[in-house]
Amino acid sequence: MTVDVRLNDVDVEAVGGLVEAVRADEANARTTWAAHVTWRGGFRSEARVRGFAPTPSDEPAALGGGDTAANPVEQLLSALGNCLAVGYAANAAVSGIPLTDLTVDLKGDIDLRVFLGLAEGHAGFDSITAKVRITSPAPRADLEALHERVVRSSPVGHTLAASVPVRIDLA
Repeated sequence: MTVDVRLNDVDVEAVGGLVEAVRADEANARTTWAAHVTWRGGFRSEARVRGFAPTPSDEPAALGGGDTAANPVEQLLSALGNCLAVGYAANAAVSGIPLTDLTVDLKGDIDLRVFLGLAEGHAGFDSITAKVRITSPAPRADLEALHERVVRSSPVGHTLAASVPVRIDLA
């Protein structure tokens, strides 16, 4: 199937150029990403990434916050959903699959006892589930293959599913 220069509003040539650059030199695959977070009082903080406007964070009122923004665990779920959406858009575009609509609904369960200092153990999500809905004229088999590719290649999904070393130093 021939793919136009843009499909699903994805610049297919740019994606192809990145693939070729990595094929030519694997060093091009190594990237580093960064964020800078500043506390703003109470449970409010903001993250700055590259040159974008800051992303605020706060806790719900039930957790003692001002409920002015999504909290960190909601942002983590959002990061996974956004990563999956990028994966579907990019993989669908390079495969010639038009997308009409795509939604990802995510949920995660956390027991707050460790966070609150009432227990020892795992403070994070016990589980995360994502429900992906794709509207496309493509055959179901193509969408299932697309889904498998995206799940296999999601950087955020793999990071959450794996035991990734995290080092937090006090400067």
